[in-house]
Amino acid sequence: MSEEYVTPAGPAVPADALSGHPLYGRLARIGQRLREADRAHPWVLDTAVVAVVFLMFCLPDLVHGHGEGGPREHRFTFARPPLPAALALQAGLVLPLLWRRRRPTAAFAAIMAVFVLQWSLGVALRADAALLVAFYSLALHGRLRHLAWACGVMAGAMALVAVEVSGGGLPVGDALFFLGSAATAAVAVGIAVRVRRAQLAGLRERAARLEIERDQRSRLATATERTRVAREMHDIIGHNLSVIITLADGGAYAVQASPERGREALQLIGETSRQALGELRRMLGVLRDQADQSAEFNPQPGVADLDGLCARIRAAGPQVVYTVSGDPDGLDRGVQLMAYRIVQEALTNALKHAGPETSAHVTLTVDAARLRVRVRDSGPPDGVRRPVRPDGEGHGLAGMRERAALYGGTVTAGPGPGAGWTVEAELDLTPDPTGGHP
Repeated sequence: MSEEYVTPAGPAVPADALSGHPLYGRLARIGQRLREADRAHPWVLDTAVVAVVFLMFCLPDLVHGHGEGGPREHRFTFARPPLPAALALQAGLVLPLLWRRRRPTAAFAAIMAVFVLQWSLGVALRADAALLVAFYSLALHGRLRHLAWACGVMAGAMALVAVEVSGGGLPVGDALFFLGSAATAAVAVGIAVRVRRAQLAGLRERAARLEIERDQRSRLATATERTRVAREMHDIIGHNLSVIITLADGGAYAVQASPERGREALQLIGETSRQALGELRRMLGVLRDQADQSAEFNPQPGVADLDGLCARIRAAGPQVVYTVSGDPDGLDRGVQLMAYRIVQEALTNALKHAGPETSAHVTLTVDAARLRVRVRDSGPPDGVRRPVRPDGEGHGLAGMRERAALYGGTVTAGPGPGAGWTVEAELDLTPDPTGGHP
């Protein structure tokens, strides 16, 4: 949306009316090309400035002569040096402009020295305009602390010129006014251009910084989403495949002795596979750029689905006891999903590491301030304790801790009584005063 300002003459005018004009765009492109050419060949512009100053101010003195000037009521008479001396003075005034951007202080000092020498000899040259160009360049490219003493030197030089021209009847005050106005205009334009360039450089730097921050935020968001998807896929595929593998192994053993048990195992494998396929479809539908609006996706599992989860684990062999206290149905849907995934991962690990003959006890406790989830298994029937990974934890435990951390909770896991394993999660349900998750 464009900004507007109110003019004294009438209605509001868009602030970017000039920037939207085709001529403005054309001039901006030309300026950009000139700046790029100047960065590639800086001597070209400096030589062009010297050539323009020579043609405008030096050549007329060489062609028409010098020594007298001014209106009839103020006729000034100056010394007329020979042509070689005039050329030498003009060269001393003009040639240092080649270094006006790279060495602005040195160029100004050299031109000022020639200027003072020239006027001490009583010589007036149109090439003195080079001093104003050097003063402008010092204000634009030089150090500000050098500009301070340059202003003092400039004031002294202007006083010298004012005294010299006062002999022609022009009051010293009037001469100082006109000379001071020219010097002030030169330094003011230089400072204004310098400030404008600094503002543009700051805007470009800010735009580049914002672009970098935007890219960083995009990469962080991508990494966060990738981690979330990996966690969901691990929970969905890892759990269901563990149940399917256990049911398939059990069915293969039971098919000879009890065909009915083998048929039941196949039915359970089909149900578990369909559930896994449904969850995968829901996940892929969320990830699609243009999801099918007509597709129906099941809601995320919650605490109410823990009974079905325990039933599927029991079908694979383990004895699972599930107890709940409090009112879990009033929990936030995200908290319920976290509790479901933690129980799912813990039971999957118990089935994978302890085998189908283990037993597990799932406890869910909800009170006014805390939610506690505990899953404890009895370990394998041979009594061999589950080995601890050298790196401390696998993807499943890391995923449980990441889920709990999203809601300010903690997860601990380690050996329990006997050869078993215990997973405990605790979440503070106290409302966050900052408005975030509890």
